[in-house]
Parts: sequence; C-alpha cells; structure tokens
Amino acid sequence: MKNDLLIPSIAWLLLTSVSITFILIGLKAALKRTDWSKDKQQRIFSIASISVLVWSVLLLILSYKGFFEDFSEFPPKPALVILIPLPIVFIIAFSKTGTEFLKTIPPYWLVFIQTFRIAVELLLLMAFIKRMIPVQMTFEGRNFDVLTGILALPVGYLLLKRKSYAPKLAIIFNIIGLLLLVNIVVIAVLSMPTPIRYFMNEPANVIVGQFPFILLPGVLVPIAYAMNIFSLRQLLLSEKTIPIHVTPLTQ
Repeated sequence: MKNDLLIPSIAWLLLTSVSITFILIGLKAALKRTDWSKDKQQRIFSIASISVLVWSVLLLILSYKGFFEDFSEFPPKPALVILIPLPIVFIIAFSKTGTEFLKTIPPYWLVFIQTFRIAVELLLLMAFIKRMIPVQMTFEGRNFDVLTGILALPVGYLLLKRKSYAPKLAIIFNIIGLLLLVNIVVIAVLSMPTPIRYFMNEPANVIVGQFPFILLPGVLVPIAYAMNIFSLRQLLLSEKTIPIHVTPLTQ
C-alpha cells in the first residue's frame, strides 16, 4: 500500500469497524428488549454478525485482488455492491419477525446512528484534499449528505424527549436522508470512468473500487439506507407512532 494511502485507508477501516460495532451492540441490546427466547435472540445476533463480517471480508479480499477496478462495463461493480444488500434490508423490514423487532427499538436509536455520516463526509473531504476523489463528491461540491448526519442530532433528541411532532419530523428526516444518499450515489457513479461518465473533472472516481475504500459503497452506504428504511418502516407501521417505552440500556 502506498504511503499516501495509508492514513486514509486506516481511517476508512476504523470508521467501518466502529459503525458495525455500534450497530451490533445496539442489535444485542434491542434483542434483550424482546420477549423472544434466549436461543432465538442468540441465533438472530449470530446470523447478523456473521453475515456482516463475511460480507465485509469478502469485499476486502476482492478489492485487494483488483476485482472492482474494471470500469469498462456498465454498471460498474462498486455501484452493484450498493444494491446487493437492499433486498435483504426490505425483507427484514417487512417480515413478520422484522416488524415485531422494530416495535421494540426506541425510535431515536435508528436516527442517532446516522451521525456516522458526518464522519463519512469528513473522510471524503480528506480524500478530495489528497486528490483521491473529485470535488463534486464532497460537501464543497454537490454532496450534501452531511446534513443527514447533522440533522440526526436534533431529530434524535426530539424523539428521545417524545415530543408529539417528533415522529412526523423523523419521517421527513428519513426521506431527506434517502434522497441525499441517492444524490451522492448518482454523482459518484457519474464520476466513474464508465461509458456514461458525466463529470469529466479529474480525478475520476475510481478509489471506491480499491482496497479498502470498497467499504464505502459496500458497507457504509447500505448501513445508511438500512437505518433510514428501518426507521421509516417503524414510524409508518400504523397511523400513530408505535408506542415504545424508553428504558436505559442497562435494564
């Protein structure tokens, strides 16, 4: 690995690891809030943990071998890894077990976790400064996804305080979050050196196909849209927000 890529690589690996760890900790805490048997709780946690680990390791191995660096065909492989987890997210969100599970999660959990998108945008800015990505992929250009991370703080706080208007505000927040995510994904794809490239300024967006930066489209982006979808599903399950008793994690 080149020296100029060492610090950015470590930063992306660290952010991904921390994000996954927080989600798994939250998952375990949320499972304890259910009335499911310990065996079922452990089974779900094990499946989720192993699936995320295997997916992440697979992406890292393939990217290390250069699997994602061919942009001659469309759609580019880094864009496809964004979509692969999407059906699984919908299956979880709309399944019977997933629906029951979402009812046990305090709404603010699924909003506060989106603050990780602030760190993502700061790392993208770092990558731009190092001339690894084009300007349009940062908040100095056409990427405004940092707003999702920033807005997660007040929206999550209002949900925590159980303000009457907070659920509707959270629905708007999640829709905006998804739209901003779609915006940057489209910009990222149109910045890749593919037959449909639109943004011709250099450098082209090839870094997302390299090791370990494949974790951005392959893991961090799916985490972002999964939390938006889960939160929306939770808030829209009924005409009124699902009543959830907010209790400390230690209980």
